[in-house]
Amino acid sequence: MTRSSALISSRKSYDITALKQMDVAHHLPPQSDYKVQHELGGARFIVSAEGCRITDGEGVTMLDGMAGLWCVNIGYGRKELAEAAYDQMLELPFYNTFFKTATPPPVRLAAKIAEKMAIGNPDLTHVFFNNSGSEANDTIFRLVRYYWDLKGESKRKIFISRKNAYHGSTVASASLGGMTFMHEQGGLPIPGVEHVDQPYQFGEGFDETPEAFATRVANTIEERILAVGPENVAAFIGEPVQGAGGVIIPPNTYWPQVEAICRKYGILLVCDEVICGFGRLGHWFGHQYFGIKPDLITMAKGMSSGYLPISAVGVSRHIVDLMVEKGGEFAHGFTYSGHPTCAAVALANIEILESEGLVGRTKTVTGPYFANALKRLSDHPLVGEVRSLGLIGAIEIVSRKGTNQRFGGAEGTAGPIVRDLCIEGGLMVRAIRDSIVMCPPLTISEAEIDELVSIIEKALNAADPLLRSLDVVAEEAMT
Repeated sequence: MTRSSALISSRKSYDITALKQMDVAHHLPPQSDYKVQHELGGARFIVSAEGCRITDGEGVTMLDGMAGLWCVNIGYGRKELAEAAYDQMLELPFYNTFFKTATPPPVRLAAKIAEKMAIGNPDLTHVFFNNSGSEANDTIFRLVRYYWDLKGESKRKIFISRKNAYHGSTVASASLGGMTFMHEQGGLPIPGVEHVDQPYQFGEGFDETPEAFATRVANTIEERILAVGPENVAAFIGEPVQGAGGVIIPPNTYWPQVEAICRKYGILLVCDEVICGFGRLGHWFGHQYFGIKPDLITMAKGMSSGYLPISAVGVSRHIVDLMVEKGGEFAHGFTYSGHPTCAAVALANIEILESEGLVGRTKTVTGPYFANALKRLSDHPLVGEVRSLGLIGAIEIVSRKGTNQRFGGAEGTAGPIVRDLCIEGGLMVRAIRDSIVMCPPLTISEAEIDELVSIIEKALNAADPLLRSLDVVAEEAMT
């Protein structure tokens, strides 16, 4: 088979009924209720995709408002990435980076990432490769504690994170995260992680000014540092914009205050860029939008646009200099750290982001257009707030306009109903509690943004009478 024929796209035929049976009989998908999976008789199969659209096994095509899982930044069907993988696999499909060996793609990728990290923060110079965002944050856990050991301050073990944060699913990264339903499984969090308030103004500071709310929430970090002892705190970690927490965009004054607190007490500042990185906020990294300089960052998802699994930790020069000065092995890493084929695909992905100007386009064209399009939903009786930054956004659903009250008196009733109606209407989005969240590919057109908003509006209209009838039933049950 020739190289060109190997890359020709073909639409395969699938026996979806048989696949559903195999799914139930043998497959355990992540983050799933297996009882529900069995009751449904198997998952909905996505079998192909092109541009910003995905197609399922029944032939139904939908606009993908989630870019896969916050990751397909350059859209689907990019032959350049398939070619990069094909060429690298023929030359050197795999070799490890243990034992004083290296391969060209991850070294070239590290240099390219360092170039992007240096925008506004030239101290971020080095890269450690992993395979997922969870692994990247697991590496943070090990690396930060190792750093303080080398500094002769081994008491500094505590990480401060935020309630409702998501940093991954390994034991360490789930502990760094602040989602209680994850902590309830496996006796998490592990010792050494403290959680403080999140900057979720709509839910937790509704009547405050953005500035007052930002100061109050940032101050909870300082209060916790003082409570546990500054000499015991290693780092603060947070996403510039919380993705899985519900697209929580902090007030602009929040992050500078957080950085100042970290510097005041000499603790490391870590930004989880797994979702925000590689153009999502109209900058190469989300922290660049907020004008702060973290000591370490984690990245994944948009790094390869999800075409192959790869992640990384960006590390500041002062941390690397100490490791070089002190010597000794950092006993951490993975078989596939710096996988040459994954790195080659990530390089090709970044080249597309550069050559097509997708980061700048998100900042100046599609991001503002997206924000204005979402604002058209602000007057809808079910909408309490619309918010977006770059090409990530959320719509808060409320039972009474002008408040943050929820249907049924508790969060989580309305979101799944509106989400399902969006999917029925041809748009893949996600419900997080009562927020409809979205982050479409950076290649989305203005016309597709209008289509996205139109489908959500129709879903809200269809949900309105149903939700109000459920609310009446809930009120009657309470009386």
